[in-house]
Amino acid sequence: MERRVANSECRRRLEERDDHGERLFAMDVWWPVVGSFDDLHPEYEVNDYRDGSRFLDFAYLRPPYRISIEIDGFGTHQRNASRRSFGDDRFRQNQLVLDGWTVVRFAFDDVREKPRQCQQFLQQLLGKLYGLGGSEGLQLKLALRERELLRWAQRRGPLFAFGPKDATALLAVSRCTALKTLYALLDKGLLEQASGGQRLFTYRLTSKAAGLIL
Repeated sequence: MERRVANSECRRRLEERDDHGERLFAMDVWWPVVGSFDDLHPEYEVNDYRDGSRFLDFAYLRPPYRISIEIDGFGTHQRNASRRSFGDDRFRQNQLVLDGWTVVRFAFDDVREKPRQCQQFLQQLLGKLYGLGGSEGLQLKLALRERELLRWAQRRGPLFAFGPKDATALLAVSRCTALKTLYALLDKGLLEQASGGQRLFTYRLTSKAAGLIL
């Protein structure tokens, strides 16, 4: 439920903003890679180095890192920039880095015309920061239910054990569908048997699954 609320809130804020580039990035780049808007905050306010405030296009706030994501249109950042505003923009970026942010900038034309290239960079960045190799992330294919179940288990820790009943309730599906999801994750090496006998099993994340970017 919390994840659905977070996703809905992010969608609402994107729809309210009059910025095609940010909506395009969220739906054509971010969503295909991550599969949710958890921890992603559009129009995120930060303190400005001049004792004011400014807004980042997106902030991804997943501990232990903070990632600033900017979508730059050519007209906004080049053709219409004065020398003063150009220098000011660069200094603001430096201040973010000094404050511990990872700063990422995408050109709007690349988001629109080369979304796959942007997706690959995003996968590699998240893999580097959060522990999943970029090439492995590109190869791993997960259904939406599989991804949701893994995220849920990740939040509870690597030793957390759960069974088909838990998966059925979480995914709001039949027991048969929940079992198919569990077996698919077992086959992919992302779940292992935690305990069980006489067909009553519980499962937990493998070390591989615990480090996935989902």
